[in-house]
Amino acid sequence: MLKVIMIAAFGVAALSGAANAQGDAAKGEKVFAKCKACHQVGEGAKNGVGPIQNQLIGRKAGTVPDYKYSQALLDAAAKGLVWDEANLDKYLADPRGFMPGNKMAFVGLKKPEERADVIAYLKTFTK
Repeated sequence: MLKVIMIAAFGVAALSGAANAQGDAAKGEKVFAKCKACHQVGEGAKNGVGPIQNQLIGRKAGTVPDYKYSQALLDAAAKGLVWDEANLDKYLADPRGFMPGNKMAFVGLKKPEERADVIAYLKTFTK
């Protein structure tokens, strides 16, 4: 009986994690306000302190034209880093831990649901 309960609890936890991984783009737009000091997204977006975030999901790292990336990011790009949902989630959780030496000063989004929401929002700008 205990084994069945543990298996059921694990299944519920796995499903809730999968649900969180989907994210909510409307909530993500609000969370992205924390990113706007450095990043722009959408029509007319321009590079600022950070590169534009249009077409981010699935993009090879370090490829936004006319943006000066850190050597750490260029090295990661040379090794094939692509901004898929998994890599972006890890980076947003702890930018310096994920990529030591990168120039993003932001400490990260510690809540998994906020990261999922931001990723869902950024996906709306990826064709």
